[in-house]
Order: sequence, then C-alpha cells, then structure tokens
Amino acid sequence: MRYWLFKTEPSAYSFEQLRKDGTTPWTGVRNFQARNNMMEMKLGDLGLFYHSSIAEPAAVGTCKVVATAHPDFTQFERTSEYFDGRAKPDNPLWYMVDVAYGEEFARPVTLARMRAEPRLVGMALLRRGQRLSVQPVMPHEWKIILELGAL
Repeated sequence: MRYWLFKTEPSAYSFEQLRKDGTTPWTGVRNFQARNNMMEMKLGDLGLFYHSSIAEPAAVGTCKVVATAHPDFTQFERTSEYFDGRAKPDNPLWYMVDVAYGEEFARPVTLARMRAEPRLVGMALLRRGQRLSVQPVMPHEWKIILELGAL
C-alpha cells in the first residue's frame, strides 16, 4: 500500500462535499508529474485530503483510491475549463483516479503545524516549490499526520 496527498481548494471541491458524495473522480489534474503519481496508484491506496489556498491550509481527513487511473473525461469536453485539444479518446493525455471518503480528522493538521513538526522535515509538501496537486506521502509521514490529526 502507498500513501498520497490530494490537494484541492475547498471552494472547488471540499472534504465536506466528498463526505456527501461518498466517492468522486479526481479530475482536472494538468501536471504530468501529478498525473504520473495517479497512474502509480493501486486500489486501496490511502490519501490525505488537503485543503489549499485558504487562510490556514490543512490536511482535514483521509480518502481511499477506489478506481485506478483511467482517462479524465474533462479533457474531451469543449466546455470544460480542463479541455485539452491535444487529447484524443484513443490517445488521452490526462488521467484521473476515483477516491472515496475516509475519515475526518478530530482537528485539521495545518501546514504550519506540519512545518513545526521535526519528524516531517523531508515531506514533499513542505519542500520549496512543491506545488503538485497529487503527491506521495511516505509511510512514516502518514502515521505522523494521523497522530497529529487525532490530538
């Protein structure tokens, strides 16, 4: 099993919405490295659901991969903000996974709290310039975040 971080702006798609929906396709990823991360995902992999671009960015809960990488339908929709004219149904460029709601943290694990935690010093999210919307999380980082979220 591997662990991941799924970053989203709550105004675009929130953890609360995932709880209501149960599952969602993780559409709209338009970065090749983030896409490649999704292509590595396996059924049952777990993720941190991270709210970004807000006053206090934070991991707010967990999710689970319930469908492995498949073509992102938004790349073919001309009216979608994620339309990509280079993509063809027989040769898609962009992929998505489906994720299911996991558990909400007792308290959000803010970016500031993560930065203050010495055991998370090497976490991809905390490295300068790391802006990927989908990124790997090491097993020890996963455990620490869960611990911090349960406090």
